[in-house]
Amino acid sequence: MSEKFVIEGGSPIGGTIRPSGNKNAALPLVAATLLTDEEVVLRNLPDIRDVRVLIEIVEQLGVTVSEREPGVVAFTANRVNGKEPDPDQCINIRASVLLAGPLVARRGHVELPPPGGDVIGRRRLDTHVLALEALGAQSEYGTKTYRFTAPGRLQGADVFLDEASVTATENAIMAAALAEGTTVLENAASEPHVQDLCRLINAMGGEIRGIGTNRLEIHGVEKLHGADYTLGPDYIEVGSLITLAAVTGGALRILDARPEEHRSTRIAFKKIGIEFEAGENGRDIVVPGGQRLAVAEDLGGAIPKIEDAPWPGFPADLTSIAVVGATQSQGTVLVFEKMFESRLFFVDRLASMGAKLILCDPHRVVVSGKSNLIAQELVSPDIRAGMALVIAALCADGTSVIHNVQQIDRGYERIDERLNALGARIQRVKD
Repeated sequence: MSEKFVIEGGSPIGGTIRPSGNKNAALPLVAATLLTDEEVVLRNLPDIRDVRVLIEIVEQLGVTVSEREPGVVAFTANRVNGKEPDPDQCINIRASVLLAGPLVARRGHVELPPPGGDVIGRRRLDTHVLALEALGAQSEYGTKTYRFTAPGRLQGADVFLDEASVTATENAIMAAALAEGTTVLENAASEPHVQDLCRLINAMGGEIRGIGTNRLEIHGVEKLHGADYTLGPDYIEVGSLITLAAVTGGALRILDARPEEHRSTRIAFKKIGIEFEAGENGRDIVVPGGQRLAVAEDLGGAIPKIEDAPWPGFPADLTSIAVVGATQSQGTVLVFEKMFESRLFFVDRLASMGAKLILCDPHRVVVSGKSNLIAQELVSPDIRAGMALVIAALCADGTSVIHNVQQIDRGYERIDERLNALGARIQRVKD
């Protein structure tokens, strides 16, 4: 059933919060449970729509799924049958593509529809196909299905990815983990969720070296065993919370947020005056209250630029959030989103709220602040833009309505309840 948020702005958002488990780690880790017939327990698993859909898909494949307690789920894939993943479910989430690597490695075949997910521009599957073909899989693909088969065991290979795609890297890692011989994967993505996947596979008896770098050495094993693994915090949620506290003037402590994963975020946010620091324990992130945001000009008074890049650069998923932050900072900044040609199209919603910005082209927007945002009736186009609109509504004058919040629910766990505990005024109602 469709729902909407009714959001009253103008209150500082502060207090203490623990971030959810990393959405972008949860999805490949659920897929990786297909690599063994023994039990794999995943802890700190976020209760969000995309994860629930993927769990339903693997259950239909024959995986036994048991929720031990909130956030702790056990998977046993000892009956992975000949069924193909349900295409009606797969088209709902981008992560369905992550079933290709483990299923072709484990049982020798998989057929998938083109994956769904956010409509933020073209999202290539070429790198997935090329990586699996390099490991010995055969592929057939058309407009409606992708099919991979492996007549025998996959073979380790020297693979150079044509782009540092996160999901293609994850598919290649899972396939190579059960391949015969050694795979060297270069130009690999190295985001925290890729690292989580590698660590889980090593906990399952795999042999992956170079974790956290762009060169992975994967020694294939004949069989993986069960494991018990805890996901790290969602660093995109953490970046969203930092911005929300700063633009509303609240003082916020984010528990166990891994400050070391936010070095590039600190550099980018500092350009629009957002400050945060590691807590005294070295694990928390603390956002000071009452920040007066101002753009930090580049040398010579030049307009600064916030731009995304592969890890460890500024995450693409935080560019929508950064745009909202920039609307509340005195001065002018350019936000350059290089990866997806439709992600910035949501800024027309901010313009309707009174934001002073110019969309130069699909990848660049110039923002001049500070803008006094006015409440509006809005529609969430995707996960990250949806959260950006929530932040905008919480610092706007008046009461905003955001429709299509199921998009936000795909990536942020019970975000209305958790923000209300920090002083937000958000009502979830049937639309």
